[in-house]
Amino acid sequence: MGWLTDWIANWFKGLLIGGIMGNLGNLFDSVNNQVGEIATQVGQTPGAFNPGVFALIRNLSETVVLPVAGIILTFVATYELIQLFIEKNNLHDVDMWIFFKWAFKTMIAVMILTNAWNIVMGVFDVSQYVVNSTAGLIGGSTAISADMLAAFEASLWAMDVGPLLGLWLQSFLIQIIVLIMNIVVFIIVYGRLIEIYLLTSVAPIPLATLTNREFGGMGQNYLKSLCAIGFQGFLILVCVAIYAVLVQSIAISGDPIGAIWACIGYTVLLCFTMFKTGSLAKAVFGAHG
Repeated sequence: MGWLTDWIANWFKGLLIGGIMGNLGNLFDSVNNQVGEIATQVGQTPGAFNPGVFALIRNLSETVVLPVAGIILTFVATYELIQLFIEKNNLHDVDMWIFFKWAFKTMIAVMILTNAWNIVMGVFDVSQYVVNSTAGLIGGSTAISADMLAAFEASLWAMDVGPLLGLWLQSFLIQIIVLIMNIVVFIIVYGRLIEIYLLTSVAPIPLATLTNREFGGMGQNYLKSLCAIGFQGFLILVCVAIYAVLVQSIAISGDPIGAIWACIGYTVLLCFTMFKTGSLAKAVFGAHG
């Protein structure tokens, strides 16, 4: 009867190991695809992500926001001309060059305002190039191979039925956490894209103040915020790449139970770091708000 008991135990172990590898295999497969998928999403320009929304935002910016920005530019230019007069002892010490200076600055301001959309899109073209280049460099180094999974499965066969049963139950927890992580990633990635659309829609207003000494801080902070949200995609991709490398080390670990809980910890850590990418990007570019 001993052979029958051993056969039943091995059959049950096979079922448990198959279930564990099925649950974790989906996770490892998703890690292999995750870098490429997120790179595609965060590397898209506003126009490539959703052409319909892009056209709507551009129409609003050019027909609603741009006239308001023109009024603001007129006020700023008039205010600056008055300040130039005051600085020259209330017209008692006027040089003709100040009028050329004012006219030149106003001309530059008008050029910036009329090309506001091109300036904004240029920022995202640069950030898209950086993200796509980064994805090409790190994509291959984060892949989990079949040999790694085979080594992980071999370590499972060395375990008894009791620990395998507990490990099988824990693998379901991994599935739930991965689902939650996917929701969090969706919120962060698509929330960033919505924020990009909101920023681009009001671009003419802050750019109308860019050439003025007193009001120019608004335009400068806007450009910093624009660069920050553009390069946030790079930081998101770095977070996912680090996560993939950490999970890759789990796949070759000799401790299956420890690997399960390490994976849970890495997943929670990924969600936390991705939430921090926005504030970190703003800190790097010195953007406020």
